[in-house]
Amino acid sequence: MATPRGIPETRPDADHRTGARPRAEQAVKAYDAVIVGGGHNGLVAAAYLARAGRRVIVLERLARTGGAAVSTRLFPGFDARLSRYAYLVGLLPSKIVKDLGLRFAVRKRAVASYSPTVRAGRPTGLLVERDPARTRAAFARLTGSDKEFDSWQRFHGMTRHVAERVFPTLTEPLPTRAELRARVDDRPAWEALFERPLGEAIEAAFGDDLVRGLVLTDALVGTFTHAHDPSLRQNSCFLYHVIGGGTGDWNVPVGGMGALTDALADAARAAGARILTECEVTYIATDGRTAEVTSTQGTFAASHVLVNASPHELARLLGEQPTPPSEGSQLKVNMLLRRLPRLRDSAVEPRAAFSGTFHISEGYEELETAYRQASAGLIPSAPPSEIYCHSLTDPSILSPALAREGYHTLTLFGLHTPARLFTTDHDTTRERLLRATLEQLDSHLAEPLADCLAVDSEGRPCLEVKSPLDVERDLGLPGGNIFHTALEFPCTDSSEEGTAARWGVRTTHPNVLLCGSGAARGGLVSGIPGHNAAMAVLGH
Repeated sequence: MATPRGIPETRPDADHRTGARPRAEQAVKAYDAVIVGGGHNGLVAAAYLARAGRRVIVLERLARTGGAAVSTRLFPGFDARLSRYAYLVGLLPSKIVKDLGLRFAVRKRAVASYSPTVRAGRPTGLLVERDPARTRAAFARLTGSDKEFDSWQRFHGMTRHVAERVFPTLTEPLPTRAELRARVDDRPAWEALFERPLGEAIEAAFGDDLVRGLVLTDALVGTFTHAHDPSLRQNSCFLYHVIGGGTGDWNVPVGGMGALTDALADAARAAGARILTECEVTYIATDGRTAEVTSTQGTFAASHVLVNASPHELARLLGEQPTPPSEGSQLKVNMLLRRLPRLRDSAVEPRAAFSGTFHISEGYEELETAYRQASAGLIPSAPPSEIYCHSLTDPSILSPALAREGYHTLTLFGLHTPARLFTTDHDTTRERLLRATLEQLDSHLAEPLADCLAVDSEGRPCLEVKSPLDVERDLGLPGGNIFHTALEFPCTDSSEEGTAARWGVRTTHPNVLLCGSGAARGGLVSGIPGHNAAMAVLGH
């Protein structure tokens, strides 16, 4: 394919899969757009701009593209590719997949969730399946009536209506709050999700503590807050977790998260974009019309700079005073098992329980207690977390031999573990929290998880744990915040002028745009900020 619009024909780019590093740039090279960061949003922006004929270069600090959306063989001696950081796809619009011609597929999980508990001294739980009749029966077994299931249907009917109205706006110019409210066109739903603390709606709809907690968890993923937070941070987090695709479905990426970002990198390259890995950006200078980006592989000039990094990091690169980072709040544990563990609740098969999201210590009161303890600087006595098994839905991440032998991956995501807990004696705190979290899981198993873990070729259990500070170190996310900053509602309170403002990617410099999760409508693996920044550059 011919190089578009006169991009200098130079040496080959680094290979994002092998991490081979190119020779250093010797002179300033001119482009239409320099994209800082080769995560999924940066690659989306690069692909759109290059397909429009713009001269584009992506500068990535790490040895490969993908950022948090990568697949890695973590455990020596095992051919198992785990999604190391981000692990599910919910917000990626089919529009982006179609526009960019991505060779990428997702699969739906057979089970939505399983929440184990103990009632009257007996182990039981709630299995939410795609079959409404089976789910109704599961609610009746847990609560003794159909009331909670009927409330569940009404509540999720409300969120689905909002999803159908809101999701299409994410790849359109940013609506005002009044415009989005008119689009939703449902006053009770608007007030429940956009005006009042989410806890009020949950408590009005449901009486069972476990069901209340199951609903609330979507408001707490990676966000340190509580059901009645007057700032409504829980509401915005909840909204992004229930509107994906207009249905709220969370799907499993075939081949792991790296399959998505590899497809994006291929699409960007095929369109003519250049990608340099092991190329750390150290400074951005701009006069509002042109900019120069200084990196460890040279200096690059461009009319636009798109930054796939947090607003905190952007301020540092501009030589400005950054605002304090918004802390992350998660514990990520990756595991490889020789077999799935048996459950104390013998009515549910392990394959069914782990096919969806397996909720641990996430009752409504348990979540509130954990939040209060963590707020006081304590490790929660019963740390809440959730687990899912990628390999049950997509065995392709395992070698055929491992799949035949019954091996499986597990991903655990812990809630209410803010970065502040780890600032003193990080390693000891992380180990204590891991131990307490796995103890909560073990309380619902008929055999210890440790008995099921595989052992790698160096004699270590196949288990990797990441705190927010580990994520900060690995990916450069200040405070380890997986969303870059606090999530906000996908609308604006005013009709701001300018293309960048209309698309929600504006910074204080007209030709420097946010294209990562810190942009309006950012957060999660979506590609939406990358799309929107590209649209702003193209003047749409």
